Amino acid sequence: MEHGHAHADAHSHGLLDPSIRRSRDGIRAVAVSLGVLAATAAVQAAILVATGSIALLADLIHNVGDALTAVPLGIAFALRSERAERAAGLAVVLAIFVSACVAGVEAVRRLVEPSAPDHLLALALAGVAGFAGNWLAAMVRTRAGRRLDSPALVADGNHARADAYVSLAVVASAAVVALGFDLGDPLIGLAITLVILRITWHSWQTVRRD
Repeated sequence: MEHGHAHADAHSHGLLDPSIRRSRDGIRAVAVSLGVLAATAAVQAAILVATGSIALLADLIHNVGDALTAVPLGIAFALRSERAERAAGLAVVLAIFVSACVAGVEAVRRLVEPSAPDHLLALALAGVAGFAGNWLAAMVRTRAGRRLDSPALVADGNHARADAYVSLAVVASAAVVALGFDLGDPLIGLAITLVILRITWHSWQTVRRD
């Protein structure tokens, strides 16, 4: 009997409590996306030093902000607290809104004081890197959020997707400036700002509903 009891206990130690499994899965998703975004930001920062592009600087700010949203989410999963996770979701929504404001202000500034970026090929490549990195981070976060039923992770995935659109706008800006339409840069920035604001609204609804 004692042997059987010990045998049963040994097997029970191999089982993971659902909350622990969820916590580990959430932290893993946040860590992977943070690593992807950190690598993306490093590539863009290197190109920024070489080009001095204001457009790329704005996109880099977005990507660094997106990477930092992983911090409250990681803490929430580590604490295994639904309240902390909800608070993290609200922080993510706020980060999306701030990123939209940054994009909007930059677009208006360029309309008032037009300035075409230099080194357009390098700028386009930096935009591609930003898009790819953010889109990959968005997939990791969104899929994990749906699997773990975490509105905070889903909202953070939407944030990464919003920043991917901003990076894609950098590529579009490089293209239209290359064609000689300098005002295309701020106009595209305004259009992307509207997209980010729309994602902000959807993310807010997701966090508020759960």
